[in-house]
This record gives sequence, C-alpha cells and structure tokens, in this order.
Amino acid sequence: MSSPPPRVPEPPRVPKSPWITDAALAAALFACAFPGSVITFPGQDLDVPWWPGVLLAGVSCAALNLRRTHPRRTVLLTLACATAASALGYLLTVLLLAPLMVALYTLAAATDRRTANTFAFTSVALLIGTGLAAGPPSEPLVLKLLGPTAWLLLPTSLGTLSRLRAAYLDAVQDRIEHAERTREEETRRRVAEERMRIARDLHDVVAHHLVLANLQAGAVARQLPGRPEDAARLVNELTGTTACALRELKATVGLLREQGDTEETAAFDRPTPGLAQLPDLAASFKGAGLEVSVRTEGEAKPLTAGADLTAYRIVQEALTNVTKHAAADSAEVRLVYGRDRLAVTVTNESGAPRPARTASPGGDSGYGLIGMRERARSAGGHVWTGHRPQGGFVVVTELPLRPAQMGTTNESHPA
Repeated sequence: MSSPPPRVPEPPRVPKSPWITDAALAAALFACAFPGSVITFPGQDLDVPWWPGVLLAGVSCAALNLRRTHPRRTVLLTLACATAASALGYLLTVLLLAPLMVALYTLAAATDRRTANTFAFTSVALLIGTGLAAGPPSEPLVLKLLGPTAWLLLPTSLGTLSRLRAAYLDAVQDRIEHAERTREEETRRRVAEERMRIARDLHDVVAHHLVLANLQAGAVARQLPGRPEDAARLVNELTGTTACALRELKATVGLLREQGDTEETAAFDRPTPGLAQLPDLAASFKGAGLEVSVRTEGEAKPLTAGADLTAYRIVQEALTNVTKHAAADSAEVRLVYGRDRLAVTVTNESGAPRPARTASPGGDSGYGLIGMRERARSAGGHVWTGHRPQGGFVVVTELPLRPAQMGTTNESHPA
C-alpha cells in the first residue's frame, strides 16, 4: 500500500492592513447611521431633518481612521459630533453613539486608566447636560441619564481590560524569556564548573603519578649498578605506577566523551576514588621513600559521593606535595569523625627541601593548594594549610557529612 503524498504546508496568511480594517469599520458604522438618525419614540414624528444626523454620523465615522495614531483627537471629534446631534434634538441611540464608543475603546486600550476615565466621564457629563438642555422633550429622564452613561462607560471598561490583558501577556512573555536566559546562563555555569572539576582531577592524577614515577626512576638509576635486585623491584613498581596513571587518565578524560561512546569507555570504567582507597594510596608512596600512616578517630560515617572524592583528592595532593617539596620520610593522615563534619589532617615531619624544587609546600600560590581550596569549597567545607610549630607542614580539611546525619550544632575538631 503506497503512502499518501506529503502534505504541502499552507503559506502563512498575511494580515490585512489596519487602514483597511478601520475603513471597513467606518463604512459599517456609517451604514447604521441613517436608521439611527431617524429613530423616535413610538407614535412620534422626527422634529428635525434626517440629513444633519447622517452628515454628523459620516464625519464621526470618518474620524475613526485616525483612532490608531491620534486616539485623543478621534474622541474629541466623535464627541463633538454626538454632542451636536444631541443639541439638534436627535435621540442618542447606540447607533449614533457607536463611533464615539469605538473611539473611547481605542483610547482606553492605548493609554492609561486615568486618561481613559477622564475622557469617558467628560463625554458622559457633556452628553447628559446637552440632552437635558436640548434633547427631545418626550424622552424620559431616566433614558437621558442612563443611556449615555451605560453606552460610553462599557467600551471604556472593555478597552481597559484589553490593555491590562495585553500588559499581562507581555509580562508573561518577558518572564519566559528571562527564565530561558537564566537557564542558559545556569547551563553555561555548570559546564564551566564541570570543566574546572575535570581540570583539577587531571592535575591531581598527573602530578601524583608523575612525581612517583620520577622518584622511582631516580631510585632505579641509583641502585642499578650495585643493587640490581632492588632496581628490578622498583622497575616493577614504576610499571604499576604508570599503568595506574594511564587508567585514571582514561577514566577522567572519558568524562569528556559523548554518552554514545559506551564501548570505548567501558574498558576503563572504575569506581570513583574515595576514602576507602586511602590504604592503597598510602602504599603507592612507599616506592618514593615516603611512609604514610592512616589513623581514624571516631565512628566512621558515610559522606556524599562528592565529599568522599574531595577528601581523597586533597589527601592525594597533600602527600604529593610532601614528596615533591620536602625530604620527609614519613607522613600521617588522620580522619576525625564528628557529629556533622569530618576533619582530615595530613602532616609531615620537618626535612630539608628537595633541590629540585625551591617552593615551599605551604606557600599560598600554586595550582595544588588552589585546587584543594576550590575542591573543599565546592563540597561545602574549607581547607587550612600552614607550617607546624615543631617543624613540618600540615593540611587540615573540614567537610560536611551526609545531611541526614548532620546535627543542629557545629563542633570544632582539633587539627
């Protein structure tokens, strides 16, 4: 069965010119002016000729062509014609007042409420006064008072409602556009934060493993002539260090790939590093000549995934700085669990700075310390670094625990 031919979209309709609409409206109202000018009460004859009323209605209808550009002038012209018709003795029916009603509606829709009400009540007062003074004597007083009031205040109210509705729709459209701009800005901000996070991960991974590989390669070069067995062991450790570096680099760079690259990313999917991997992290520094001890105080409590990764990366960066900048043989990592926060302290004993680096690990500059502070701040914590009075360097990090286990008061933990 053959499929039906595709539907050709209809061309967009071109809106008519407003001048054509106004001319058609004026012609329609003028067509109603003749019967409106000869209306009288039953059993009574028209006391005035019919043609002045038609002439005034024609002028009033022709003035409607100016209602979009000059709404105030249009009201004044149509009001003058209606007042003249009332002064001549014509019965002010809705057919004769129709041009003035359209003019008042346009004025209320285009201007503010005060202007529209001023013109409307002025028109009502003028027509009522003219009708009482020179209107048909047989017209009841109630009609002379209520007729112009009802027929003129109705289009003014409708025009005001139309203006308020248009203003409401404009406000809604502005809010939608503002929300769209805000959403785009939020998306760009999150993308920038994600790029910054990936950059910090790359810095931590590269700095940590390359420093260890550099130290292990130097140890191999020193021990190869006299102690080949130890050199072979260090070569194996160097191989493991570089392999671990490649795996972490692939896992980090894999975040930049598209979601469709599942076959390539599946080969290096690994659990996110956290405090559970601290023993392995401490063991990785043995080949670089740094003994790292890990001590836990208090009941261990779970952290959020982000805080867990943050704590691990800060410890990794702190130990890497010790290996790079200090000649210390040992370092300590202490985890202190409080009611609502976790304090992570990394300390090392004093030692002569390594000749390869002249900067101190406690300096306020450098991407390592900046990355620590940014990581802690993103997880809702903070980092303090400084020299110890007894020598060495200390890095103290405080991070919040899971919100469900957070208390109402904060505790301070010793560093």
